Amino acid sequence: MSKGEVLRNLLWELLGEIPPVESKPSGILQKTIVHDGFRQEEWILDLNGEQEVPATLLIPNGIDELSPTPAIIYNHAHGSRYDIGRKEVLEGRPALLQPHWGGILCDMGIIVLCIDMWAFGGRANETESSLFKRMLWAGQVLWGRMVFDNVRALDWLLSRPEVDAQRIGTMGISLGSTMAWWHAALDERIKLCIDICCLTDFDSLVANGNLDGHSIYYYVPKLRLHTTTAEINALIAPRMHLSCAGLHDILTPPEGLDIIDSHLKKTYAEYGADDSWHLYREEVGHLETEGMRKICVEWLAKL
Repeated sequence: MSKGEVLRNLLWELLGEIPPVESKPSGILQKTIVHDGFRQEEWILDLNGEQEVPATLLIPNGIDELSPTPAIIYNHAHGSRYDIGRKEVLEGRPALLQPHWGGILCDMGIIVLCIDMWAFGGRANETESSLFKRMLWAGQVLWGRMVFDNVRALDWLLSRPEVDAQRIGTMGISLGSTMAWWHAALDERIKLCIDICCLTDFDSLVANGNLDGHSIYYYVPKLRLHTTTAEINALIAPRMHLSCAGLHDILTPPEGLDIIDSHLKKTYAEYGADDSWHLYREEVGHLETEGMRKICVEWLAKL
């Protein structure tokens, strides 16, 4: 077993008890909305055998099973806006620029899937705090259940004949950023990871005293005893990985970004894939900028 496989297995152990789900993920189409350039399908997915998962699927015009196309798992943010959830992909949020990512991705000919994570959107019937406590009592970890849903969502997406399984990406800002790099690290089907404003070195966050900047979902028991952010992200190599960060973002201390960047530059160089990792930084806080948008589009075009 390789060093990477050992770490992936360890991470899944740290992510807590995952209820056995023997059936393939499935879904029921609720409605279809036609937009200029793409159609929006609203689905209810069965991913975890416990709670229905509302999902938005965006399919660009002219896409069919005869010409499989790339796809993005778009991960929504947190921001204590439990009402937004998957709506972010089409309606945005204050930290994001306009136009919103759903339309941009479809204009690029990319299929988009965004699910409501636990406690958000159509799943906001139980609070994040309550979920964390209830799951902890059962040996589960909220973040583990969130990551598991994303992996299963990709299983479902890949059952669609119009999706090219060799061109799958994941992206998001804030919570969505964290989901992007965790999912890409654990799931080698992801070929491109774009994380915006949440590449956080754990030790630097502790040293800066900003732990409350991240909500409770972020914290995985015993994680810091075993590994680092840099080591988790190194599991993505040599696949494409773009990270965007604000140097005044309290969630991503600059000294922590330096630690991660140094580690990943070395890792990617060992693979001979120097151009597949890039950390883009600006003198801003926790938000997307025009510069970030531009470089993200450039990397998405590589998918």
